Amino acid sequence: MAFLSDALSRIQPSATVAINSKAVEMKRQGEDVISLAAGEPDFDTPEHVREAAIRAINSGKTRYTAVDGIPELKEAVAAKFKRDNGLDVTAADCFVSSGGKQIIFNALMATLNPGDEVVIPVPYWVSYPEIVRLCDADPVFAVADASTGFKLKPEVLEAAITPKTKWLILNTPSNPTGAAYTRDELRGLADVLLRHPQVHILTDDIYEVLVYDGGSFATIAGVEPQLQARTLTMNGVSKSHAMTGWRIGYCTGPRPLLAAMNKLQSQSTTNPSSISQWAAVEALNGPQEFLTGWRDVFQGRRDLVVAGLNANTGLDCLTPEGAFYVFPSVKRLLGKTSGGGRALTDDAAFVLALLEETGVALVHGTAFGLAGHMRLSYAASNAQLEDAVSRIQDFCAKVS
Repeated sequence: MAFLSDALSRIQPSATVAINSKAVEMKRQGEDVISLAAGEPDFDTPEHVREAAIRAINSGKTRYTAVDGIPELKEAVAAKFKRDNGLDVTAADCFVSSGGKQIIFNALMATLNPGDEVVIPVPYWVSYPEIVRLCDADPVFAVADASTGFKLKPEVLEAAITPKTKWLILNTPSNPTGAAYTRDELRGLADVLLRHPQVHILTDDIYEVLVYDGGSFATIAGVEPQLQARTLTMNGVSKSHAMTGWRIGYCTGPRPLLAAMNKLQSQSTTNPSSISQWAAVEALNGPQEFLTGWRDVFQGRRDLVVAGLNANTGLDCLTPEGAFYVFPSVKRLLGKTSGGGRALTDDAAFVLALLEETGVALVHGTAFGLAGHMRLSYAASNAQLEDAVSRIQDFCAKVS
């Protein structure tokens, strides 16, 4: 009898965590490392949110709460969805978890059976297919590469759907590419989904506030209200309010699904941190003006990085519409040799050589399902980004 679960053998460790861990270990040993592998804002959590957490502690709000969140936070979530996304929901239509990842995990674990299929656009966030596999279901990959601006086209979605399709996972703005769908682009996908009533939509909107160049964010249930009854709209405070460590994600969706997720969560983590929940109430209900300044900073960093990577380095980097990632192609440099004598056989070898020879930690594109690329997170200071880009340029110039 094997000791470890068969389910565990179906999944791989997170590549982003693995790269970041290697970078941390190199830094611990005294090496000069710039890690642009992890995806979290480098800003501090806003002061008014921190103060709300302190008030919660001092007033004794440190006990168990309802499994799916305190009423005050669910009401704030419903108000946010109405205010920002045009979704007519109440607190009873909302659910809170310990981070956005738990929302996704709960939803898929509560609904998937062996043989079910989940359509996942490629490239994808590393955890989507692994969670599907853990549920003993099958990820079906629909390619949305650089030729389409890393956006799923309606005809590609149509071709991926079968009678076994239970979910489509849609992430906008995207991790790892930063691609952000317009209302018209979502309209095209919605038209396909209207023809397939068995398909539910899980839309990951965690980077909602980071859309650049004057663009506006759109979510598919807001674009097509007929889809709202089978859409789980997920969001959180991690990226918007620099609260990655507070672990609060939230969603709205059909009540039978939320009830199933509540049942599952009651037997796993139970409620999210009570203190973090009260901080999230303030994050959603409190001042939002600072978000404009943060967005402007990120847009400036994006422009710095894209210009630097495209400056005669052998890389090809599209300009993303949102989030805080770029996803340049390294294909022109593969099959060659680094300045340190390492064979650049594929994107994994490329990022490993880059880390070992320059101290810049990025994540290889294969981890996100699209070979020949790498992901760089520009959630770092301008000084760090300028230094990293300079090192990358030097590394690429020495490839022969």
